[in-house]
Amino acid sequence: MGTDTKIDNYIAGRSAAPISGAYLDNVEPATGQVYSQVADSDERDVEAAVTAAAAAYPAWSHTPAAERSAILLRLADLIDDNLDELARAESVDNGKPLSVARSVDIPRAAANFRFFATAIVHDQSESHATDYSAINYTLRRPRGVAGLISPWNLPLYLFTWKIAPAIATGNTAVAKPSEVTPMTASLLGPLAAEAGLPDGVLNIVQGLGAKVGNAITGHPQIPTISFTGGTLTGAAVAQSAAAQFKKVSLELGGKNATVIFDDADLDQSLPEIVRSAFANQGQICLCGSRLLVQRGLFDEFRTRFVAAAKELRVGDPLSEDSDQGALVSRPHWEKVCSYVDVARSEGGTVECGGAPPAQLPERCKNGFFLEPTVITGLDPQCRTNQEEIFGPVVTLTPFHDEAEALAIANSTRYGLATSIWTSDLGRAHRVAEQIHAGTVWINCWMLRDLRVPFGGMKHSGVGREGGDEALRFFTEPKNVCVKM
Repeated sequence: MGTDTKIDNYIAGRSAAPISGAYLDNVEPATGQVYSQVADSDERDVEAAVTAAAAAYPAWSHTPAAERSAILLRLADLIDDNLDELARAESVDNGKPLSVARSVDIPRAAANFRFFATAIVHDQSESHATDYSAINYTLRRPRGVAGLISPWNLPLYLFTWKIAPAIATGNTAVAKPSEVTPMTASLLGPLAAEAGLPDGVLNIVQGLGAKVGNAITGHPQIPTISFTGGTLTGAAVAQSAAAQFKKVSLELGGKNATVIFDDADLDQSLPEIVRSAFANQGQICLCGSRLLVQRGLFDEFRTRFVAAAKELRVGDPLSEDSDQGALVSRPHWEKVCSYVDVARSEGGTVECGGAPPAQLPERCKNGFFLEPTVITGLDPQCRTNQEEIFGPVVTLTPFHDEAEALAIANSTRYGLATSIWTSDLGRAHRVAEQIHAGTVWINCWMLRDLRVPFGGMKHSGVGREGGDEALRFFTEPKNVCVKM
């Protein structure tokens, strides 16, 4: 694969070059070198995709659920069959360790299709007897063309998290992957065709958010928008969609707290807490970037956590020996590094990390790497503890009791996720109930069940995805009243 490799759109069941003929450089994060070209699409390409999706909608929306289910199950099998190719493409494109892409991201993409493919054949409708005079029943029908915009941190995993429920429920889709990580999305289209998905049901438009994303969110024939990304962009998406009364789901940023009480079993919990801080180089919206530690355990925890962070091996994402890969792009690497400088200026102490690794393979010498970074001595209200960094940079903050832990944990504008670590089950439930977050894990992290709703509070977004919430989001309820 080289700079002459073109990543095109997928519209109406076939590859489609951008109408402008323009392409963007696609850079491999581990090397800093351009390794392919991605379509620089615009509103004309979106229009072509919407036209294809609208044409496919009548037939697809009336396809029996069992037939839709069978196609999506075949697609899940094809993703499994192409695991190695997809995992390598994601590792090269995103910078994450190949082992993570192979064991988590790509299997989860297949699981997304399997879950929603089986969910639609077990759907239930509601009916209500109104005394003895009438029966009311509720129909749920697909909404039309869904606009789906996904981020770069979990490229195929989150892309399919939107696509699967949208098309499973009978909608057609115009989907935009991040221009920073376009490769796995480009491989999904042909697999969908091979699985038997009719032309136009899934359309993938590559390109910049300012062109493609804006065209999708503003298009009058797209009544439903599902967006995952940054909070500022989410606000713009909401504003654009509001003028046309679109149905919108926004999964946005996080500044998640990891709350560790002094009765936590560190021997059992420390590896998982380290993973929750640094998985995917901290580039997961659910990562715990603020570690709040009760004072009785703080010194021991700091010593052991810093030692564990230092043991993480940062290196070539394609190497089986690497625990941490590269950050996704140079601009993002520069942003994350700038926060280390901010933390120092705010009086923080860098306990470890804060710089690129001293030793890297020759091919990675120009890559976007940063050692896992742990910072202490910062006020909970400082910028480093309030603003989303989205990288391998975490802070340690002591607290005295439950009340202070809650006050600090809830002090940011975000409310996506929290993990609580304690041996006291009563305290775990008390704190979980009072935490302002859409997901709370107790003595675990990232233990996901696709049946439960997923989403955030405050500036972490609106709406919920997952399970019945996703099926409901992509369908419109209609009440029918029959006089008895």
